[in-house]
Amino acid sequence: MTSLYAYMAQAWKKPESSYVEESMRQRVIEWRSEPVVIRIDKPTRLNCARTLGYKAKQGFVVVRVRVRRGGLRKPRPTSGRRQKRLGVTRFVPAKSLRLIAEERAAKKFPNLEVLNSYWVWEDGRQKWFEVIMVDPHHPAIRSDPNIKWIVDSAHKGRAHRALTSVGKKLRDLQKKRKG
Repeated sequence: MTSLYAYMAQAWKKPESSYVEESMRQRVIEWRSEPVVIRIDKPTRLNCARTLGYKAKQGFVVVRVRVRRGGLRKPRPTSGRRQKRLGVTRFVPAKSLRLIAEERAAKKFPNLEVLNSYWVWEDGRQKWFEVIMVDPHHPAIRSDPNIKWIVDSAHKGRAHRALTSVGKKLRDLQKKRKG
């Protein structure tokens, strides 16, 4: 017997061949007119959120963040030089768009800590990520033995110090698998 979360994961793995793509196209039309960082009631991808530590209880907050896509371009220099040395295109940011989304969510909600994040959708111009945030001062969080580690002051400002999973991945601190 397969669980509901397994069906959800399978549908999100290939959105074009399941119900996901059509429903997301309708949602994205509304999302484009919303603010860049917006608090939402429940996660869009429940199976993914639960895997990353989300629980449907007080103290957990889900935030959707919109980030622009594409490479970085710099202004064209006015002084003369050969084309190769203009330095206009092919700039690669040091941060991933997911880390940028986590930092923006942390900046918007300074009293919350970023637990983790995941990709939701993208179109030609933007990417949307959902960031799971935790209120370290909430009694339900302080009394839960599985998540109360985030209350400690050593975990303050996790997103800005790249201590979330995407930040550790960028700094090459993820544990390597053998084999």
